[in-house]
Amino acid sequence: MAQYKFEGDFENITETQLDFINKVVQEQNLDVDRVVFLPVGKPGDNFGSNVKRISIEGKKGIMRMIVKIAPTDEVQRQMSLTEILFKNEHFMYMKVLPKFLSLQRHTLDLQTPEEDMLRFARCYGSFTEAPNEVIILEDLCESKHVMLDKFQPLTSECMQSVLKSLAAFHTLSYALKQQEPETFAYYKSELVDVWGLMAHNPEFKTHTETFIGVIQAILDGDDNKKVVKDKLSDIVQLIIKLAKWEQNNKHSVILQGDAWTNNIMFKIWDDKVQTIMIDFQGSANSNPMVDVLYAIFNCSDRNTRARHYYVWLDYYYLELDKSLSNFGLKSNYIYPRDQMDADMKRYGKLIFGMSVMLANILMRDTNEASELMEAMNTTTDMNELMESMGNQTLNHETILRVRSKIEELIDCFTHYGLI
Repeated sequence: MAQYKFEGDFENITETQLDFINKVVQEQNLDVDRVVFLPVGKPGDNFGSNVKRISIEGKKGIMRMIVKIAPTDEVQRQMSLTEILFKNEHFMYMKVLPKFLSLQRHTLDLQTPEEDMLRFARCYGSFTEAPNEVIILEDLCESKHVMLDKFQPLTSECMQSVLKSLAAFHTLSYALKQQEPETFAYYKSELVDVWGLMAHNPEFKTHTETFIGVIQAILDGDDNKKVVKDKLSDIVQLIIKLAKWEQNNKHSVILQGDAWTNNIMFKIWDDKVQTIMIDFQGSANSNPMVDVLYAIFNCSDRNTRARHYYVWLDYYYLELDKSLSNFGLKSNYIYPRDQMDADMKRYGKLIFGMSVMLANILMRDTNEASELMEAMNTTTDMNELMESMGNQTLNHETILRVRSKIEELIDCFTHYGLI
């Protein structure tokens, strides 16, 4: 290991992964003295990969990068679909996002304000050889972007910035469809819909039934328990049905796929907010309302939604219209507002199910998330993992947090006519 000039915590990183990291470090031409591996975030912030910050110190300067490292344990890889997730993100950073960037540069007016441009973290390198996948990215903290507290709802200003980014992101799919339909079709075929893949696994229905029981045990009141059972019991068939429908849907786009607080970096100054999406493992071809509803219901609370829900939807559509016009496209033709409203109802039940499932996982504190991750690393059967999750003793504060989140989801999805 000495030849790498590495320091810090890199014990759980394989020799192959270290070789690739070292190769990328040397390409920066900093005349490296040492590379220090530092932790990023807390347990529960990243379930699908091991994330490190590396500080590269050299005679020609200092540079920091974020390194996403795939787990090599075969059980964990199978249970978390590691190979597919990393291939998705590799394809996004190596193919899709550079193409989107090219579309922006060659189509948009040079005077277009920077805030109207969609920005991505620069990718310094991506390695896809299983089980040693690595993706190395720009450290957005260097440009004053921060990750906000996942337990706190986003402000309306932050949510609008997220929706603006999603509108710009979705616009690039529509622009690519118009300019290079064969390229878009190729991208669509290469990205794997992870939810659709799981739904085709015969065991997934059993896992879902077990998970429904876990959720019901947390909730108070028979009415809420009944809603969860009724709405989640056929979610497998719904996922399959909607995925099939999207294959020939002219309104489909490439999704970010997991737009919640921990997958977005924020830069907040004066009266401005800038957002950059940082995780594309869940990217796939689907409906734009999947991203929009997912962000709204997983990043805000009932009180903020009560004041801003319809304003946010209008804002997203106005930003989509504005972004499309930059490419000479009309929103009424590309994605009519009445189609957007219909799609919200079509996808409401699916996003409700996803949000309920995620609430029980993402709302856990650091210690509980560590226990869950340990169970994921050691359990060889998904049903055993679900049972372990149900038997895990949660802090009273966590139970209240999860219960409140799910009860809010039930109330809001019902109120807005989405389930």
